Amino acid sequence: MSEKVFEIACPHCQTVIWVDGENRRVLKSEKAAKKKESLDELLFKEKQKKNGLAGKFEATAALEQEKLKKAREKFDKAFEKKDED
Repeated sequence: MSEKVFEIACPHCQTVIWVDGENRRVLKSEKAAKKKESLDELLFKEKQKKNGLAGKFEATAALEQEKLKKAREKFDKAFEKKDED
């Protein structure tokens, strides 16, 4: 290919394109071959995903409990202040 043709590789999908610098047109593109994963790798990824979701659920539940506790404390303080007045 000539010096005015640029080869560009996508860092995300590994697709390679060749662009004519003079005409600013894509001359050729090649998609990277996808790596086939084994069943064990897929099962491992799904297990990690499941564990991650369980952890996120527990963290969210704990956060909601903390928010509820703070709201109750504020309500009790406001109620006590009303009784004092």
